[in-house]
Amino acid sequence: MGLGRFGGGEAVARHLRRLGADVLVTDLRSEEELGDSVAGLAGAGVTFRLGEHRIDDFTTADLVIVNPAVPHPWDNPFLLEARAGGARLLTEIRLAIGDHPARRVIGITGSAGKSTTASMVHHALREIRPDLRPRLGGNIGGSLLDDPPREDSTLVLELSSFMLHWLAGDGSVPEDRFTPGVALVTNIAPNHLDWHRSIEHYRSSKEAIFLATDAGPPPRRVEASNGTWRATIHAELDLAVPGDHNRENAIDAIATIIEHLALLEGEVSDPLEIARIAAASLRTFKGLPHRLEFVGEHRGIRFYNDSKSTTPDATCLAVDAMPSPGRTHLIAGGYDKGADLDAIARRATSLGGLYGIGATEAAICRHGGEPCGTLAKAFDRAVASAGEGDVVLLSPGCASWDQFTDFEARGRTFREFAVRLR
Repeated sequence: MGLGRFGGGEAVARHLRRLGADVLVTDLRSEEELGDSVAGLAGAGVTFRLGEHRIDDFTTADLVIVNPAVPHPWDNPFLLEARAGGARLLTEIRLAIGDHPARRVIGITGSAGKSTTASMVHHALREIRPDLRPRLGGNIGGSLLDDPPREDSTLVLELSSFMLHWLAGDGSVPEDRFTPGVALVTNIAPNHLDWHRSIEHYRSSKEAIFLATDAGPPPRRVEASNGTWRATIHAELDLAVPGDHNRENAIDAIATIIEHLALLEGEVSDPLEIARIAAASLRTFKGLPHRLEFVGEHRGIRFYNDSKSTTPDATCLAVDAMPSPGRTHLIAGGYDKGADLDAIARRATSLGGLYGIGATEAAICRHGGEPCGTLAKAFDRAVASAGEGDVVLLSPGCASWDQFTDFEARGRTFREFAVRLR
């Protein structure tokens, strides 16, 4: 239910077909809207129901794999009928985890920083402990189902609040719940309130990562602030990615690695040594696409693509990572998730320029700035206003769905605009 565009739905369909299942893919969007996702299943032997859902497809199903982005699943009539009819309801990530030992799973969530922190953990483990065969998965894109990991691999999973609602929270029946051996919450700030309907449900979904399940005890909770090594490593950190928040992400990643090794091999006798080795490996971490990604320079103006920023807190962190707020021209706005955007709007007086786009442009520009409507117009206005030594930063603080299919499409568009200037 819900093919999606990030590869998870395709991987589920292929996986279940390999197991001999009869697979129906049902999505409210059309074949044209789903594009490559439908094309990727050509010849796979699946049946498509596009542009609609039908109740009888759900009442006759044995298993429903739910795209975690399907809103308000607790009162979705199709899912309610499926469960009443005896169907088992799972998500792609639960199917991908399967019977993998929890002690070999690291789960990372949070309102900001979870993608970068998970990627840092994976990057460092690949360099310092290749014997653990680390694999990165979850909300980062793609699917582990296309190349199933070995049982002795360490899985590093970025987990969204939607995923955790199903994986560990109140979306699943007790026997299907799963929490990792080691769990980290980077931070919690209001987000996705259009989906969760309340900050309480959003928070409880995130914090469900710490719960015990029928299959095992609660995870080891990562508390980076408790590390006796923290101050030393923080002073020694030398990262290629900008921003104090990325230094904190690195500290969280190192603390997560120490907890994981302690769980697998017993308490670490010299955590400072492990921390130093991990920190050294992170010097070669170049960051992720669409996360404070440097995409070019023109007339001395530097361009940064931070399209993955979909919360006000993440946008403020991105601005603070730039050399000077007064020389930063910020493009922000997009789909309205119900978040309070005032933290971004109040930056107008200290920025070199603030350019609002999308459905939230009025909220973004309520204390100043220039409503621009589209990314193209905002980009042109920012470039016209910026001078040598300035920065043009796309860090929307909002989702992309009002004007783009996803944050990646938005980021690629910004990158293309910057490249054309060269």
